[in-house]
Amino acid sequence: MIEELKTETEAHNRKALQALDEGFNKIRTGRANPSIFDGVQVSYYGNLTPLKQVANINVEDGRTLAIVPWEKNLVPEIEKAIMKSDLGLNPATSGDKIRVVMPSLTEETRREMIKVARAEAEKARVSIRSARRDANATIKELIKEKELSEDEGRRGEETIQKLTDKAIAQVEEHLESKEKELLTV
Repeated sequence: MIEELKTETEAHNRKALQALDEGFNKIRTGRANPSIFDGVQVSYYGNLTPLKQVANINVEDGRTLAIVPWEKNLVPEIEKAIMKSDLGLNPATSGDKIRVVMPSLTEETRREMIKVARAEAEKARVSIRSARRDANATIKELIKEKELSEDEGRRGEETIQKLTDKAIAQVEEHLESKEKELLTV
């Protein structure tokens, strides 16, 4: 029973870290990175479709992304989608290619992006702690129903706590890395 709880908690923690990484990818740094468009949806024949499913996104140089749609008639739709997104980017079209230059970040913008990154990290921590709380509640219930002994329950809670500590340490590492990336000029 404890092994099942441990497996569930580990899976939940992995998902929380994955969500954190996805959240961090949406935070733009001064460098060009195609993953910044992961949340951008384009109207494709009346359906909202992820940008990466209707175009190739390539890094031209350190601060420029090139977007080449698979269908030429998508160029204006892609431009609209990028401008509507909360990324603060302005696409420039030349023929059937869209170029997006990543503006350099000011000190104030960097500080704002760090705040956003810290908020994403806090969401991940809350999610991880929630998994711990749920697992501990299940252990207490099993003890109450006499399906686990007190000692097994205590060992299970210690195991869950170790998993939680490990996952939160990973969140801190990811946050520290993102902050360093944001502060690099």
